[in-house]
Amino acid sequence: MTNETTRRREWRGWRAAAEDALYGPGGFYRRPEGPAGHFRTSVHASPLFAAAVARLLERVDEALGRPAALDFVDMAAGRGELVAGVLAALPAGVAARTRAYAVEIAARPPGLDPRVVWLAEPPRTVTGLLFANEWLDNVPVEVAEVDPAGTARVVLVADDGSERLGDAVSGAEADWLARWWPLLAEEGLRAEIGLPRDEAWASVVARVQRGLAVAVDYAHTADARPPFGTLTGFRAGRETAPVPDGTCDITAHVALDACALPGGRLLRQRDALHALGITGARPPLALASTDPAGYVRALASAGEAAELTATGGLGDFGWLVQPAGVPALL
Repeated sequence: MTNETTRRREWRGWRAAAEDALYGPGGFYRRPEGPAGHFRTSVHASPLFAAAVARLLERVDEALGRPAALDFVDMAAGRGELVAGVLAALPAGVAARTRAYAVEIAARPPGLDPRVVWLAEPPRTVTGLLFANEWLDNVPVEVAEVDPAGTARVVLVADDGSERLGDAVSGAEADWLARWWPLLAEEGLRAEIGLPRDEAWASVVARVQRGLAVAVDYAHTADARPPFGTLTGFRAGRETAPVPDGTCDITAHVALDACALPGGRLLRQRDALHALGITGARPPLALASTDPAGYVRALASAGEAAELTATGGLGDFGWLVQPAGVPALL
């Protein structure tokens, strides 16, 4: 790399670069096709996921003593697919008392259920369920890499995705690494510094006066941190190099154990969905003789449930369940 080329590039930490690429003017999450145009989440995989979240909201409602107004907040709502699905799956009486909010930086999509309130920030107070499906993995973070001398340094990136090492990690970020993702003094080892995610999660949990806050995401815990990090990109349904130019999603798995506040519980998606009645069990073969159409429907539903709970796939997602004045309910 020539000195002239280096001078032309703007080198920034991954946190600032990804913030602009995802959420700045013309950023990836402001594109008209929405996230569903580029990757498939549990919400898009099957309506069973929204039905399970609706069932959890019903449990929260019961734990709260069926209040006159029950809040459901869909964080990072995309184009409102989850919140619309939850409203559709709720019993009529519960739906009538539910105040549904979609929190998203993009504009409200046309045709969304008019009962959904579209917000750029979550409500100041929540009594009910705040649900953040694949939100924290898109909260930008700095990336650290160990240099030849064994020092963890901040990784700097240019708009074309080229990287170089910057200053040594210091201050609160160094403290976070030491506590949650200690790096050996081995050149090339990397970590994503999850401090902004811890802070983002704490800020929304603080708004839940009574009820549950749930974060669902690609995740890892202290006993199994990936040695070279997880930073990657997605475009048009395919994994790609993370380039902070606004043309792709930029994501990294979440250290959910670091995000957890006192009383929080971590579990796998397969276990959470099993507890909510989504098992993937095949219907009895006898049903094929007595009700062939019903058997086909049940078989399709079982296939969708199996995808949502699959080992090595969506079933491995982490759920962080944070109660406020109620039991964990899962």
